[in-house]
Amino acid sequence: MNAIASFFRGPFYIALYTYREGMRRKLLIGFLVLSLLVIFGSSFVSSFLDPTSETDIDLKLIKDICVTAIAIFGVLIAIYISASVVPNEIENKVIYTVLSKPVGRMQYLLGKFVGAQFIIIVNLALMGGLFFMALYLRQGVMPTLLLWSILLTYFEFLIVSSFTFAVSCAATSSLVPILGGLFIYITGNLTEYLKDVENRAGQTGEWLDNMIGYIASALYAVLPNLQNFSLKMQIVTGQPNDPPADVLIPSLLLYGFLYGLAGFLCAYVVFWRKEV
Repeated sequence: MNAIASFFRGPFYIALYTYREGMRRKLLIGFLVLSLLVIFGSSFVSSFLDPTSETDIDLKLIKDICVTAIAIFGVLIAIYISASVVPNEIENKVIYTVLSKPVGRMQYLLGKFVGAQFIIIVNLALMGGLFFMALYLRQGVMPTLLLWSILLTYFEFLIVSSFTFAVSCAATSSLVPILGGLFIYITGNLTEYLKDVENRAGQTGEWLDNMIGYIASALYAVLPNLQNFSLKMQIVTGQPNDPPADVLIPSLLLYGFLYGLAGFLCAYVVFWRKEV
């Protein structure tokens, strides 16, 4: 028990330090403020709408804006913080001081990764909390569907941040990991279209057509499908207290956790081979 407590003591303090330093970054604060302004602005506009409207088209538009703002600014925060926590310490040479103490590379990476996740969770909770209050005050119904959406959104960010973190362990600056994180996010949202490519391939009987189908099938099996975590259409068109439809929450949470774990293990392999 003492050995376990001793192992996690180092990562805990590194995570706490990473969280405190990360929350002070101006760019991170800027992303958060912009997202809150968008959500608050949409909520402010909603107070002037007619609550007896039969179509509620304006309310649907506001929901769409708020969900989109959380997704965009949230993933920007996740990518930025995951891409910068390790390269910044290499650039400032802080990492040499930390690793010279009785802290292993696994402990260091675990602390950095957990600290980044704390930052992502806090920012997502702030954005989601404001949207939650806006919906509750507007419709007078507890928007439980939004809570499920925020939970799934975090696991979507976990996948993106873990692989961005892996790229950052191989880089010396945060620019390349940020670009890599954006590529991972865009690719993950386009994975669904690989199924269409697979279904359409092989119709001509040409070997190239068949090869494209096999490649699309392999990529679809390997790449994470981030569209699985989206409840946007249900939030926009459904009732705020509807249960999530057509999704298995435990399976999605396990899916996100396993991909997040895979990203962290990739980061450890890269960092273990890195000359530091």
